[in-house]
Amino acid sequence: MTTQTHPVDHELIQAAAHIARTRCRGENHTMAAAARARDGRIVTAVNAYHFTGGPCAELVVIGTAAAQGIYELDTMVAVGDRDRGVVPPCGRCRQVLLEYFPELKVIVGEGERVRAVPVTDLLPESYVWADHQLDQLDAE
Repeated sequence: MTTQTHPVDHELIQAAAHIARTRCRGENHTMAAAARARDGRIVTAVNAYHFTGGPCAELVVIGTAAAQGIYELDTMVAVGDRDRGVVPPCGRCRQVLLEYFPELKVIVGEGERVRAVPVTDLLPESYVWADHQLDQLDAE
């Protein structure tokens, strides 16, 4: 695991916090996420909580970005409702983010300790599904 950090995208944190304050209502939507595309655009989304799990805000951002023709994300952050601040991605999101965007930076930490780190730092010794597919292994 590296300890490399990148400059923190405060505008991205503010975008997610704004969505958390203005769009997260009740138990169904408790988290907001924002991602910066490689071209500079910001995409935002909220989670869709359900007792069966439902998609986290980070995963909804991926779909929202694709619906807007954005397939390359540079940085992502999640923010909780009720002023909970930056919230790190869950394990499932870490795995999905790594596989979709292996170069992604994720903003984590709180207060003065907020930092942007490579998604690979959040999932060391990770399993990459594509690396273990039979057709991939047969091609080698």
